[in-house]
Amino acid sequence: MRTIRIGSRESRLAVIQSETVLDYLRDRDPEINPELVTMKTTGDKILDQSLETIGGKGLFVRELDRALREGRSDLSVHSLKDVPMEVPEDLPLLGFSRREDPRDALVLPAGATAWNRSLPVGCSSRRRMVQLQRLAPDVTFAPVRGNVQTRLKKLDAGEYGALILAAAGLRRLGLAGRISHLFSVEEMIPAAGQGILAVQGRAGEDYSFLDRYFCEEEGACALAERAFVRRLDGGCSSPIAAHAWIQGDALTLRGLYYSEDKRDFVTGTLTGRCCEGEYLGAELAERLRRQLDG
Repeated sequence: MRTIRIGSRESRLAVIQSETVLDYLRDRDPEINPELVTMKTTGDKILDQSLETIGGKGLFVRELDRALREGRSDLSVHSLKDVPMEVPEDLPLLGFSRREDPRDALVLPAGATAWNRSLPVGCSSRRRMVQLQRLAPDVTFAPVRGNVQTRLKKLDAGEYGALILAAAGLRRLGLAGRISHLFSVEEMIPAAGQGILAVQGRAGEDYSFLDRYFCEEEGACALAERAFVRRLDGGCSSPIAAHAWIQGDALTLRGLYYSEDKRDFVTGTLTGRCCEGEYLGAELAERLRRQLDG
């Protein structure tokens, strides 16, 4: 029997996400023995500072990458939105899952029926803040870090009037009942890859046992979204958003570009063939940059 060790962050949400791969492997081949290997990442340990000031999203994958290289795990499962735009050549992304709900959700304190806007919205994402500010100019914000359960405890304790969280995470945790409002992808464009899981492995190894887990259509969308962010220097701290979807043979990408100089943002869409995802991402990025910056 072959043992496949799946590397995961140790948060409850990360474990649930990784278990989708574990369950797939267990059901697919009785000769595969999948095991979960959890670890706390640097991004999970440092909760009193913003991600931008301590190193960005790469802090959520550093320890998982090390485990792959050292052979302590055979593959890693990530929320795609947490994966840096530049992926090491020796640790490629092998494929992408079907997408859960990509939208952002407004969450009110337990039992609340109305949004108390005199209290700040718990939010550390500038992407979410600039878009919500346009929808509700009177709102204020206060940073919030930690896993979903920790954030909900702070919300219910009265520290915030509301939170904005990814609907995908709430649904996977069985907490869809906490959602008070779902923002459409037109109201609030999601983060690139939101709702999609990415599986990462070592270059040169045979991972054909995962082929039926991966979704080709979501892969095309993921590549388009990440190309958009990459062209706009996705490693910077400026708000960037991208969401793609497929209808028939056409892929449509919606993106947001924010100019730090002008303190404003523009959005736009571009449609093309599914096989052109990365081109569409780069092209839309350039069009929006020219539109705002001239």
